[in-house]
Amino acid sequence: MDNPRAGEENGATKISDTILLILEIFLFLARTLVLYVHGVYKVFFPPEEKSVAGEIVLITGTGHGIGKELARQYGELGAEVVCVDINKETNNETVEELTKMGIKAHGYTCDVSSWETVNELQQKVEKEVGDVSILVNNAGIMPCKSFFAHKPEEIRKMFEINVFAHFWMLQAFLPKMMKKNKGHVVAISSVAGLVGGANVVPYCGSKFAVRGYMEGIAEEFRKENRDIKFTTIYPFITDTGLCKRPRIRFSNCMKILSPAETAAYIITAQRRNYNEAAVPPYLFFVNAFVRTLPRPCGHQLIDFLDSGVEPHV
Repeated sequence: MDNPRAGEENGATKISDTILLILEIFLFLARTLVLYVHGVYKVFFPPEEKSVAGEIVLITGTGHGIGKELARQYGELGAEVVCVDINKETNNETVEELTKMGIKAHGYTCDVSSWETVNELQQKVEKEVGDVSILVNNAGIMPCKSFFAHKPEEIRKMFEINVFAHFWMLQAFLPKMMKKNKGHVVAISSVAGLVGGANVVPYCGSKFAVRGYMEGIAEEFRKENRDIKFTTIYPFITDTGLCKRPRIRFSNCMKILSPAETAAYIITAQRRNYNEAAVPPYLFFVNAFVRTLPRPCGHQLIDFLDSGVEPHV
């Protein structure tokens, strides 16, 4: 025989579970609204920039361009900078210039695409300078060619420098940050990590990869409740010499950036603990808007703006 009491208890349990679920959904929506309003507020009233004075900042690709400017600007803010580049001559020039400015700078020659040399670098820096508290993965290459003009070894090298090097640097320098439960990682992606473009297909793939792994590791550390920050940057075309034939229709509102301008945006984003930021900032919102459009509308806007890169000859 069926037990009427058991049936009543099951029914009461289902009603209770339903009420709890409704309450949980209500709380979720309420919290989401509060967080959304707070996010909008921070767009118009940005958080105060934290100090980097006394921090040890390691930057890759400091021999020229954005990396060199980052080293200078971090140094002017009172940080001790560790300059890393595969080109010993240009990197030494950077260190000499910074030293003459009164900035505490150290230079190391390293092929960041090699796991072995990155680990050797970590041991040297720890012994000779100290524990890195801000890591900026900036080094990268950008061959501009049509898809089938890229040779397999060239694509492999691009991913080794633009992506794998980031993993080796993180595995080498993150453990000390984790031990202290303090640190900040900045990864330089690209506007090509937000939207794909012709003549830079492998490059786009490498920069989308940077965006993906940074989102993943930030979430992993959030779940572990660690106080280590992660910031991904998406710069527009910057005059570093990597992009030799840029094409920009509306140069007044989408101008080519100088390394100094891009570096300043990057440091501001890091000091404000932004998860991600475009350079200039409006590009992030334009991309988000375009993603909501039907694909043909997005293509029409891209054709109208007519910005990109021509293949290098």
